Amino acid sequence: MSNKITKCVFPAAGYGTRFLPATKAMPKEMLPVLDKPLVQYGVEEALAAGMSTIAIITGRGKRAIADHFDISYELEHQIKGSSKENLLHDIRNLIDQCTFLFTRQREMRGLGDAILCSEPLTNHEPFGVILADDLCSNEDDPVMCQMARLYEEHQCSIVAVQEVPIEEINKYGVIAGEEIEDGIYRVNDMVEKPSPDKAPSNLAIIGRYILTPDIYDILRNIDPGNNGEIQLTDAILEQAKQGKVIGYRFKGKRFDCGSINGFVEAVNHFFSKFSPDE
Repeated sequence: MSNKITKCVFPAAGYGTRFLPATKAMPKEMLPVLDKPLVQYGVEEALAAGMSTIAIITGRGKRAIADHFDISYELEHQIKGSSKENLLHDIRNLIDQCTFLFTRQREMRGLGDAILCSEPLTNHEPFGVILADDLCSNEDDPVMCQMARLYEEHQCSIVAVQEVPIEEINKYGVIAGEEIEDGIYRVNDMVEKPSPDKAPSNLAIIGRYILTPDIYDILRNIDPGNNGEIQLTDAILEQAKQGKVIGYRFKGKRFDCGSINGFVEAVNHFFSKFSPDE
């Protein structure tokens, strides 16, 4: 396998029900934090890590994501030569530097199934995964850049983890493992949404992964869990049993923008850093 990862998968087929009615007609990935939608922050992070092929797994009602990463001739003609033209600089930079690939998840069968849908787009190479509603902030060293360097060293699947309060542990996949370096764990167990008394640790998996392509065969053969969903955690656990998964306690801030509280925290954080009034 190559040391360099050039592809990043964005599962984006979910309904975003926690943000209804706002997400009734607008993808949750297009919710803006200041002047930029969540998914654009994610693509910028992927590109910073050298992942210029962006594979987005969409569903019905998600056309706005594809439109966002395309040229809008009418809009650009309208603002050409004006002071507003510069506002499109960042998105045009992504359009120019990235290749965007799209496929649909036809049924909502869980995150594992969404990853399985990406197989024709990743060319049997290792790939990153970013869940856009987990917004991560580290200007100096984006989280996916940190993980890409770690992959070059360990050549195995990597999950980003953070310590969470034990009373919130039932919202996450949780790892157990041996700390082999500061903040780096050789994972030997993973549990999806355990009760606090059964959690193997307080290290929760967040929406950043690097996965090796053998994950696809595992996903194909894994038994569906609750509600017929294919759990990505179950598949990564199979890799962990072979000693092929690293848990990484990343450096930076993470905001759960799939929840209203986390979204407001993210807006306040980015406003305090980037507002022209500061």
